[in-house]
Amino acid sequence: MSNPLKVGVIGVGGIAGTHFPGWKASEHAELVALADPVAPVLERIAKEQGITTTYAKPEDLINDPDVDIIDICTPSAYHAPLAIAALEAGKHVICEKPLAPTPEDINRMIAARDASGKYLMTAQHFRFMTDTQALKREIDTGVLGDVYHARSWMLRRNWLPVRPGFIYKKNSGGGPCIDIGVHILDLTLWMMGHPKPVAVSGITQDKLSRIPGAFSAWGGEIPQDMDVEEFASAFVRFDNGSTLILEVSWMLHHATHGEDMQMWLYGAQSGSHWPSNRVFSANNTTKRTADTQLSPVGSGMEPHAAECVAFAKAIADGAPSPVPAEQSRDVQLILNGLYESAAKGAEVRLA
Repeated sequence: MSNPLKVGVIGVGGIAGTHFPGWKASEHAELVALADPVAPVLERIAKEQGITTTYAKPEDLINDPDVDIIDICTPSAYHAPLAIAALEAGKHVICEKPLAPTPEDINRMIAARDASGKYLMTAQHFRFMTDTQALKREIDTGVLGDVYHARSWMLRRNWLPVRPGFIYKKNSGGGPCIDIGVHILDLTLWMMGHPKPVAVSGITQDKLSRIPGAFSAWGGEIPQDMDVEEFASAFVRFDNGSTLILEVSWMLHHATHGEDMQMWLYGAQSGSHWPSNRVFSANNTTKRTADTQLSPVGSGMEPHAAECVAFAKAIADGAPSPVPAEQSRDVQLILNGLYESAAKGAEVRLA
């Protein structure tokens, strides 16, 4: 490896574990430093990864002159200040989803990116799966035609992450909207070609988590002082006339063990479904319908790792950020609109 980009990771106790293999696999990057305020976790992870440079304070890692890339894997509420500080220090930044809890935060991050001339990417790993790569490639041929409606959901059955970083708004910014809604919403907008959202009508619920004794298969009994939603749904309108129905939940009484994530796209020429990766069409001349099964494409690398490899490669090649911050801003614009609409009990127009 010739002059690799030196990577420092902030927040090593959770999702960061899926990033480490990507940095190790990259031809263009090298993991050199870690930061985390929880000393025992930092010490353990550093030993596991063979890293000798560690920091208790993220600002010390950000100011390390030997580090080129900052990888932010902290709870959502800390993303914007850390990313902005890193960009202002002249570092490239890859940041776990959501990029930030509000569109305003993302705008500040974009401004810092533009002022620094460095890269900023959201770690939306579903874009890097072999089946989503295959579907995106097919859609980009125009096979669906004008996509005028979509239905997307990411639903869990009693699978709420019972940890402070997820269930308290001061840390996360929200519940499943922020945690998992960003995944399916980002994926859907990407497949639709990123039409501009103009209005959203949404609701949030916390019915099941408030029942005494409510539990999660992922962490035990649910604290009753949890202050984020457990379920949300929305109807979204776009500037090109297309629409989207979105549903997300941690706790739904739904026929699944763990998680059900699906996306349906309906176009003037064909429709499609993910994750089955089928395309549905009709021939008006022969009066027959047809289903096409797509085959996966890509390296097959675990997607969290693949996103890190792609980020370092983009920097090395001078290519655009694989997941532009502007696209993440539209995702958050919709989710914030959902929260606002739920509070008002009416559709809201988006800026």
